[in-house]
Amino acid sequence: MKYYSYILLLFLLTACVKLELTPPAEPSTASFYSNQTQLELAVNDLYKIDFWGNDNEQYTDNYWHRGQLGNAVTFGTMNADDAMVQNYWSLAYKAIGRVNAFLENKDKAAANTPAEIMTRLEAEMRLIRAYQYSRLITHFGDVPFLTTQLSLDEASSVTRTNKEEILTFIFAELDFAANNLPETYPASAIKRFTKGAALAIKARTALEMGKWTVARDASKAILDLTAAGVYALNPNYEQLFLKAGETSKEIIISIPRDEAQKVFTSGTPVQDQLPRNTGGFGAQIPTREMMDAYECIDGLPIDESPLYNPLDPFANRDPRLKATIVPFNSLWLGHYYQPHPDSITVFSTTQNARVSNRDCRTVATFASYTGLLWKKGIDQSWADKKSEDNDLILIRLGEILLTYAEAKLELGELDASLYEALNKVRARAYGVAVAETGLYPAISTVDPVELRKIIRRERRVELAKEGIRYMDLIRWRLAEKALTKPVIGLPDPTVQDRSKWPFPGVTPLDEDGIADYSGFGNQVKVVAQRNFDPSRQYLWPIPALEIRVNPNLEQNPNY
Repeated sequence: MKYYSYILLLFLLTACVKLELTPPAEPSTASFYSNQTQLELAVNDLYKIDFWGNDNEQYTDNYWHRGQLGNAVTFGTMNADDAMVQNYWSLAYKAIGRVNAFLENKDKAAANTPAEIMTRLEAEMRLIRAYQYSRLITHFGDVPFLTTQLSLDEASSVTRTNKEEILTFIFAELDFAANNLPETYPASAIKRFTKGAALAIKARTALEMGKWTVARDASKAILDLTAAGVYALNPNYEQLFLKAGETSKEIIISIPRDEAQKVFTSGTPVQDQLPRNTGGFGAQIPTREMMDAYECIDGLPIDESPLYNPLDPFANRDPRLKATIVPFNSLWLGHYYQPHPDSITVFSTTQNARVSNRDCRTVATFASYTGLLWKKGIDQSWADKKSEDNDLILIRLGEILLTYAEAKLELGELDASLYEALNKVRARAYGVAVAETGLYPAISTVDPVELRKIIRRERRVELAKEGIRYMDLIRWRLAEKALTKPVIGLPDPTVQDRSKWPFPGVTPLDEDGIADYSGFGNQVKVVAQRNFDPSRQYLWPIPALEIRVNPNLEQNPNY
């Protein structure tokens, strides 16, 4: 059973998407909200996928899009007129406006709606509003704080409220939601937001805002639910992100997608992630930095481990590497994937013959520039249909375990529960029990500096391609380092020294795990240059359109 009904999804597709600080575009607040059905319609509309999502992984050093070369974040070109910024802001306030209208009018239905239904719907709405404010303050800082419906005149004169005040409100709203939402729903029922969902949003928000005690306690509450059987790590990391994993007990919040219900992605966005041999474009690809972040099976980074061989870079590595990035010379979607410049043909199992290797840049100029392709979350159906409808995972137990570990570290609480949380994630990667410490590189260091490095690296590889890395770079104040490095690709086939394929040496990693390719000369190629201005880009600009409508909104510094 998916988290929301497919009938609901059909309804959600019809909803409009434009900014509303005033009441939602419904029949009218005078006649709406008068019964349970109307209350549920108002709540259901805010489960729409447009209102939910983590950050784009392309904002980070993990992911690159050849066709776009960069984006406003990684090119450092973000400004107040950026359409992405305006859309992010508008959708958040559209949802907030609808929640405010609901809360002010819901009691019209009190006479004909059971009290427990009223309370549950209110809790869902307050969770939704808290989530939207969380996204706003983590990206924009101080923002307009609206908890009631506004007239047009009022909306055009609001000012920004200190983010700390809004954060206090967010935590209170999520506490209400956690106290009034069920832990689970029956298997036969439509699943909606739960107590764990409220706690997960609280834990993530607290971590992003540096509120370590709140992050620890909210995460611990989820771990208590896990001990009670509500949540569990999926035993197979790779399968979690495929169709088979959509009902996993690891998932705390996900957005359902289903092609039969017209909620799916097709065409170029899918083909961009597929091999060229299967009709894809190999354009949205992992960076070399992403690959180099995975440690070896001895628990050491590649520039410290004697097990690492740059000529065989997938060997002796954290198993999540092969689950996330397609290994060289492995069968992938009906063809062997081999980007070696001399492999001009490969074997196709779909054709039972050797075919021209369009994933080799000797054959196809636009084959993956880094030589890498994403594997995580992709299966044969993507290649067969050139479409995909995997559920979008927003928050899962693996993230919460790492959030708990980081919060405990920053509080100086290096106790057994920290190591258990961290090692549960690592043990799952190796497919073993956490107690089997001889079968995976269990963490035991008591050096807080070293432990911080490990936790940060663990977040990067465990949560790769899930939209978490960007806010990690922002809150760790590492964006100015990571997002000013060039994107590195394989050298042109005419230049590459075949004896050093695929990688000419061991990549040096600094104390923050940031790779340095400057010493490899022409055996690597700069395919794009990132830029990040620390004087302004740790916050996004207030959209220029909003300031033109309301001059009381002050712009963030240096925009």
